[in-house]
Amino acid sequence: MVRWKDVEDAEPEFAARVRRIFDAGENKVIATLRADGSPRVSGIEAQFVDGELAFGSMPGARKGADLARDPRFALHGPSPDPPEDKTQWVGDAKVSGRAVRVGAVEAGAEGDQYHADIAEVVVTRLNEAVTMLVIEVWRPEGGLRRVERA
Repeated sequence: MVRWKDVEDAEPEFAARVRRIFDAGENKVIATLRADGSPRVSGIEAQFVDGELAFGSMPGARKGADLARDPRFALHGPSPDPPEDKTQWVGDAKVSGRAVRVGAVEAGAEGDQYHADIAEVVVTRLNEAVTMLVIEVWRPEGGLRRVERA
């Protein structure tokens, strides 16, 4: 299993930027797969806790049923519009992989708690000159790769 700590250990600067983007807002969006294979997107809260990317699902939630059937997910961090001065835009971040159920949600709430088994982490942003899109992709088997597109 690839934990968030593994990303931090492999690419500390990249992981810190991803975490800043994710921590910029409470609400994220998770994509799961319905029984028929079509995508479902749902609002969700996610936190970085003890080297894990953790999130939960309330009892009876469709996203929980989706994850129990097929643990693949994609999680998109909060994505505010770029400011007028686009050189100040930090970009947006996504994490995908498999959700691993680790038990019941703690702190009085009901539901299931999950940790991310990370397959890919992506940051999309603009270059300093604001002339190109920069896509940074980290995968456990290939490390960090950067692509620029005009």
